[in-house]
Amino acid sequence: MSISQPPEENLGVLVRQVRDGMFHLFEHKLAQSGLELNLSQYLVLKRLAYHGVQTATELARAIDHDAGAMTRLLDKLEEKGYLRRQPHQEDRRALQISLTEAGQALWATMQACGEASMAVAVSDLNDAEQDQLVSLLKRVRNTLESK
Repeated sequence: MSISQPPEENLGVLVRQVRDGMFHLFEHKLAQSGLELNLSQYLVLKRLAYHGVQTATELARAIDHDAGAMTRLLDKLEEKGYLRRQPHQEDRRALQISLTEAGQALWATMQACGEASMAVAVSDLNDAEQDQLVSLLKRVRNTLESK
């Protein structure tokens, strides 16, 4: 890769375009499933599904949101019955956030939308190419994390 390459061949541009395309497709799949949720709400639910109880600060850090935006996002998910806030057992200033049963059921549907979106994204690649793509992306990620 050279600095003089056209923008459509620039790694940063390509990664951003793929990311944006996947987000758009995923939100479309959510809407097709009758779910009125956005990507940020999905990321919060995903974090809770995989990591269990979290604080608002942990969730904000995980999805790169500021505290005010996180509070509004959590308010909406709580109003819909997908999560609950309870006092933190060790820090009375904090709340512990967890999925409700409705949130866990929702997560199963959302996970299927995510998997369907990823399948569409790589549908033009054979199995070996998919494996190679994942391997290369991991290498780039690991290089960036080590710097």
